Amino acid sequence: MRDARFERVVLRRANLRRAFVPDFAARLTGTTVTDVGRRAKHLVLALSSGDTLLIHLGMTGDFRVESPALEGEPAPADPGTHDHVVFQMSSGFVVTFNDPRRFGAMDLMTAVTYARHPTLSSLGPEPLSEAFTDGVLAAACARRRTALKPALLDQRIVAGLGNIYAVEALHRAGLSPLRKASTIATPTGKPRPTATRLVAAIKAVLNSAVERQLRPEYRSARFRVYDREGEACPTRGCDGRIRRVVQAGRSTFYCATCQR
Repeated sequence: MRDARFERVVLRRANLRRAFVPDFAARLTGTTVTDVGRRAKHLVLALSSGDTLLIHLGMTGDFRVESPALEGEPAPADPGTHDHVVFQMSSGFVVTFNDPRRFGAMDLMTAVTYARHPTLSSLGPEPLSEAFTDGVLAAACARRRTALKPALLDQRIVAGLGNIYAVEALHRAGLSPLRKASTIATPTGKPRPTATRLVAAIKAVLNSAVERQLRPEYRSARFRVYDREGEACPTRGCDGRIRRVVQAGRSTFYCATCQR
């Protein structure tokens, strides 16, 4: 969508998770997308008007992108029941937001309101950024009394990691999800070797996930421990089996033999 202009914006309902701002369609129409980025689980579109379009897909939201119909080909499909927002772009593409459960959200903000956004302004560093280091993670966890896995899901510590990849990273790093978060730091907040291993594992797991988007693989190659309760641990030389526990309402999968 970068460099494309919003020719027409159609809202097929008044709200998603939250109500759209009253002039949402009017403010978007005629503006050009100058940049496309991401912050945690939000899509961030910078606009020529100076506004920012912030999009969260929620649990069931996604986009359908339909190319301009060529001669002899069918036109883009008419909106369906769960197609809530339709963007017609200057490139000819039609971009439709579909969300059966309406957990997604779209906010259109000025530079001031974006800077003061209550969620974005409190987020920790992006896990694949240079700002996310063992020192930063250790300092954030140093005084945490919670277990390590729930701490990794705290967006104030690291932004957008998610449950599945926190589980995978902990297994790769050989760290128990049940240990206290503070154990990866010294009493003064400096990183222990466990923090260094964990940061490296998080980055490796996420980079592998990005690569898989380009070359989809079967489930057997996707996850080491997630959703594998009762299976043999894949760590070489380990005779343990994958266990499942619930932490902060989320499923955690780990090997009690090799994760300490």
